[in-house]
Amino acid sequence: MKRWPLLLTLSLVIIWLVLTADLSLLSIGFGGLLAVVVVLAIAQLRPVQPRVRNLHLAVPLIATLLLDILRSNVAVARIILGLVRDREIRSGFLEIPLQLRDPHGLAVLAMIVTSTPGTSWAGVTSGDHVLRLHVLDLREEEEWIRLFKERYERRLLRIFE
Repeated sequence: MKRWPLLLTLSLVIIWLVLTADLSLLSIGFGGLLAVVVVLAIAQLRPVQPRVRNLHLAVPLIATLLLDILRSNVAVARIILGLVRDREIRSGFLEIPLQLRDPHGLAVLAMIVTSTPGTSWAGVTSGDHVLRLHVLDLREEEEWIRLFKERYERRLLRIFE
């Protein structure tokens, strides 16, 4: 382990103190010891450490994601409530070739897809790195792919690789 994950350690101590509802010196000490043991155990299970290069770029990514979640909620609600007039709703799968290789970046990408209503992560092929994405209302596939890569993958590449 190169750098000690101080934020994780402190978070674990705080969780321990909240769960025990005890702020005694003994409880704080035991929580600290337990946090150190857990962090050391976790380090053995995680051979690849995240290398975040440009963390400041996460702020606009999060803002974009929150806006997209809001838009998707409205779009899905319109579909469920039948407010799409006579337009046919066509769901389907998209195959999106990915440049992103970092496992932590892929995990964040999976969380983004999962948190956005109307989309579902169906998997990534390991050989050719193609994301299979299910979309509830699939129109203009090429535009969907372009927007996905521009709004999410390009930014995650700059953050993680």
